[in-house]
Amino acid sequence: MEATDNDFIAIRSVIERQLAAFQKDDAQTAFALASPGIREQFQNADNFMRMVSISYPAVYRPRSVFFEKITTIQDNITQPVLLLAPDGKPLRALYFMEKQQDESWKINGCILVSVEAETI
Repeated sequence: MEATDNDFIAIRSVIERQLAAFQKDDAQTAFALASPGIREQFQNADNFMRMVSISYPAVYRPRSVFFEKITTIQDNITQPVLLLAPDGKPLRALYFMEKQQDESWKINGCILVSVEAETI
């Protein structure tokens, strides 16, 4: 699937809105930005928020956020985001995005990968 410039803007906006919702402990908004499959998996906003706060502290309360260039991983439009975790550890969040029938974008999963420091 090819994404347009408008898609890139919309994807970034969805992720930014979800990160802002986590910052405010706004479970309903954060949950609403997840794909139908993710919402079905967690059943309700409280379960989703509890999972994120426990398993994804870098996403739940990042110290900094930097959006990288969108890519495709295994046919999934993926937005890499560099995060600084609460403990100061740099991580890359790979947000798998899903386009809905109404042309909106939802977050269809996120994995965290370590960022290896480069020596110069």
